[in-house]
Amino acid sequence: MPTPHNEANLEDIAKTVIMPGDPLRAKYIAENFLENAKLVNKVRGMYAYTGSYKGKKLSVMASGMGMPSMGIYCYELFKFYNVENIIRIGSCGAYKPELKLFDIILSESVYTEGNFALTLNNEDCHIVESSKNLNEKIIYTAKEKNINLTTGNTICTDCFDLYMTDVNKFLNRVPKGFNPISAEMEAFTLFYTAHILNKKAACLMSVVDSKYIKEVATPEERQTGLNNMIKLALDSTALID
Repeated sequence: MPTPHNEANLEDIAKTVIMPGDPLRAKYIAENFLENAKLVNKVRGMYAYTGSYKGKKLSVMASGMGMPSMGIYCYELFKFYNVENIIRIGSCGAYKPELKLFDIILSESVYTEGNFALTLNNEDCHIVESSKNLNEKIIYTAKEKNINLTTGNTICTDCFDLYMTDVNKFLNRVPKGFNPISAEMEAFTLFYTAHILNKKAACLMSVVDSKYIKEVATPEERQTGLNNMIKLALDSTALID
């Protein structure tokens, strides 16, 4: 049952999906971590693969960049492909001085100034939580694998935060007490869509830039240097029923 943006058949997509933003990262994960991976979607170059990981059926599909793109793909996966769980894996900017490049962050709640919820669902909502159930599984897996994991709140922006004319003015508009530790561009849409469709969503991020350090990860490092985060997401799926 293809959609306007996904040519996969219903049975081609697993109940749990790992969702990077970059289509080439989806390809990298499928080729290096999944067994018997099959390309099931290539519409608009937004690759989706399904195979198995440690004996369980699993899909990996790209979301593209930004909330509108994520909104299309996660909605269709949840609504039309009967997906129950999506774990977003991606890059983020850090807003705490103790966070270093490639540290792994798990989002608890996400804030946006944008109006995705108002447009989609006529609800003036700007803060939404991730799935506590999925987060518990990820935290447990990180402890079992001895992977350092930082949990906290995330902001989801309509533009790349490094290009803002004054990021501090933006941060001053964030609700008091929210205390974001990272910024990215897709999580609000994923969490909100999961919320209204009674599904589960989580977001794992690796730090690739920071307002406190000068180094910025290269495109090559962003593509292939995030293996700890990828492995954490994949291993966590073993705990999902």
